Amino acid sequence: MAGSTRIIRYVLFAFFGIIILFFITSSSSIPKPPIPDSSIFKGAKGNKNHNDPSSGHTSPSSASSGEQRLVDERPAPGSAAPAAAPASNVTMGAVPATGRLNATFVTLARNSDLWDIADSIRQVEDRFNRNYHYDWVFLNDREFDDDFKKVTTALVSGKTHYGTIAKEHWSFPDFIDQDKAKAVREDMAERKIIYGDSISYRHMCRFESGFFFRQPLMQNYEWYWRVEPSVKLYCDIGFDPFRVMAENKKKYSFVISLYEYAETIPTIWDSAKKFMKQYPEHIAEGNSMKWLSDDNGESYNHCHFWSNFEVGNLNWLRSDAYIDFFETLDRDGGFFYERWGDAPVHSIAAGLLLKKEEIQFFDDIAYWHVPFTHCPTSEKKRLENKCACNPKDNFDWKGYSCTTRWFDMMGMEKPAGYQDQKD
Repeated sequence: MAGSTRIIRYVLFAFFGIIILFFITSSSSIPKPPIPDSSIFKGAKGNKNHNDPSSGHTSPSSASSGEQRLVDERPAPGSAAPAAAPASNVTMGAVPATGRLNATFVTLARNSDLWDIADSIRQVEDRFNRNYHYDWVFLNDREFDDDFKKVTTALVSGKTHYGTIAKEHWSFPDFIDQDKAKAVREDMAERKIIYGDSISYRHMCRFESGFFFRQPLMQNYEWYWRVEPSVKLYCDIGFDPFRVMAENKKKYSFVISLYEYAETIPTIWDSAKKFMKQYPEHIAEGNSMKWLSDDNGESYNHCHFWSNFEVGNLNWLRSDAYIDFFETLDRDGGFFYERWGDAPVHSIAAGLLLKKEEIQFFDDIAYWHVPFTHCPTSEKKRLENKCACNPKDNFDWKGYSCTTRWFDMMGMEKPAGYQDQKD
């Protein structure tokens, strides 16, 4: 009898349990979430699906040589992006409320530079681009190999594009006397002038001076940020340098300036003066001549912006003024008969063709390229931006730097503590 009673009790418990469960499930006001469509994840952190041609990446196994024009599923460059928290509070993968500009990083590299540029990319991504996902254009005078593409694509949070430089942009122009150029290289080698006997260095300087911005891939953009192998960024960058440039009507920028080796550019100012005489309409009022020259343009003091870091406006480089400037210098042959670097070329052009207010000094971007460092002088800035640089290494106020001259010309107040960082 007792056993039958227990069985009946269990049956009743089960029956009432089923009734209660039925009412709960049928009357609940909480809707079941729909299964998300996979398409909503496209574009997140650059969409690393290398096998999806709509992702904007081309996997090494399917990449074609030369320039590629790739599909971008993010908002069109310059258009509004989804709202997000301020840059200082942006989480991994978020896009700031102000959106991206039509901009890209650009790197000239060889396949053998892979691990050096990988380190640079990691610096840029960790300190800045992980919150913005800007594109990255890689240029090479030879086709990039599969390893280079595979590793760099994995590291960059935006889209990666790979271009092969046309031969006419990386060779001796037909107006250069090869025997004369060879004699110059041999002489510079004897005098132990850095890169004095290098042909490839000369091609690189000429390319960066007059052709990188004309590459088909670069035609898609308005702004560029140049990044070289083996550089370091020491501070978080809690703002968008491209937007700073655009909103403040800037066209060129720098973090380090210094004097150029006089032996490499003995006649560059003669060519610049010829340009000024031939094209007076291109010379900007209120330019930076006072920074370039100590005698109102009669001679060049060799100050230049260190162009291994640049954030700049591509439309300015494509302008008639800059093209006329470059072609005037190019025809004089100084890239091969001397050893003109792209840094003095860009610097003289910016100094003459732009108003001085159109050039930006980015004090907040702490930067190192062997052997010089820019580290913000302000301790407050260094702490707020989680900087890892030693302020004693800051080159800004050393005797060989031209940044003091820039501050003086612009009437800018030097930061507190700068005197402690002088030689």
